[in-house]
Amino acid sequence: MKYLKAFWRVFIREIEIFGSHKSFYRLSLGLPILSFLFFVVLFHNGMPRDMSVAVLDRDNTPLSRQLTRMIDATPSARIAYHITDMMEGERMMKEGKIDAIVYIPDGLEKDIYSATQCDVVAYINDLNLVKNGMLTKDIQTAVTTFSSGIQIQFLMKKGLSEKQAYDQMMPVYYEKHVLFNPYVNYTYYLLSIFLPVMLLIFVVISTIFTIGVELKNGTAGAWYATSGYNIWIAVAGKLTPYTVIFFALCMLMNTILFKYVGVPMNGSVPLFFLSGLVFVLAYQAIGVTIVSLLGNLRFALSIGGGYSVLAFTFSGLTFPFLAMDLPLQIFGCLFPLTFYVDIFIDQAMRGAPVVYTVHYLLYMAIFLLLPLILMPRLKRLCTDKKFWGKL
Repeated sequence: MKYLKAFWRVFIREIEIFGSHKSFYRLSLGLPILSFLFFVVLFHNGMPRDMSVAVLDRDNTPLSRQLTRMIDATPSARIAYHITDMMEGERMMKEGKIDAIVYIPDGLEKDIYSATQCDVVAYINDLNLVKNGMLTKDIQTAVTTFSSGIQIQFLMKKGLSEKQAYDQMMPVYYEKHVLFNPYVNYTYYLLSIFLPVMLLIFVVISTIFTIGVELKNGTAGAWYATSGYNIWIAVAGKLTPYTVIFFALCMLMNTILFKYVGVPMNGSVPLFFLSGLVFVLAYQAIGVTIVSLLGNLRFALSIGGGYSVLAFTFSGLTFPFLAMDLPLQIFGCLFPLTFYVDIFIDQAMRGAPVVYTVHYLLYMAIFLLLPLILMPRLKRLCTDKKFWGKL
């Protein structure tokens, strides 16, 4: 009962601090919500659409114009310019006005009717891999469909039925089934990593800030005394309000992903929500560890920010985790985000059985043990005045 009363005193003290300082609720509530909304609006289209393409049509015949219309009808390409020479196209590419040039040679229609092969050439900007991949696929599909349609017409003129012509032209049919992301929606990929990254950044920074401010303002002794001189109760009482806030933000993040964005939830909802709570607690533990180790608010915020940003790089979504060298894979395990992303993919996208995912939750929970090592250090920071007043 004594410990519960001490916890409650620290808890109420932190609520009063939170309510009287705008910086606290801006950092813990305002900025996270704004960042969520920013990324949702930024990536709401899902995939790049209607990218500008220039066409150099040397043939200018009904067939060449039909091919141009078919390219324009693809999801990613929009015929924005009809150019007269390659120099003009190269200039527009360098100016960033277009992402691709399609060159249709003179004599296309003549070559087609004389059963002579002709080349249609596409020049695609490869500076952006996503744009390059989309345009390459769609332009190639349009040209292939155009060519296949002509071949089918030739075969049908020889007396074959449409089905016979199709079977002769394509004796082996390739059928592809896209699993787990059938709409090939890039939003699923981007928001499922950007929103947790933004959340973890604010969790780490807020945790460091709330404890670091006590040291900076010289109020660490009062905070420690309020807990009945128990450093565990002091930390638990101070961080619990923010645990509630950030877990609520985690639920908001998941609501955005599953209800607004439309990311599927094919697995265990309780496990997924539990992983969100452990995710928040793990990064709070990391924040406590950093500020306890450094004892300097400014330095701790810098290190905490750098550590948080690195989590994005080593999560396995920007670059395949298994494609990394072994030392980098080991380094990637130093971030709870790595395991949270695995849980997200397994439960939300793949619908994997819980038994194949629960070990990621346990790995993430290991980070909760980090403050155990540095609690004596934090206690010393709270009792030794020489550590107070430092930026």
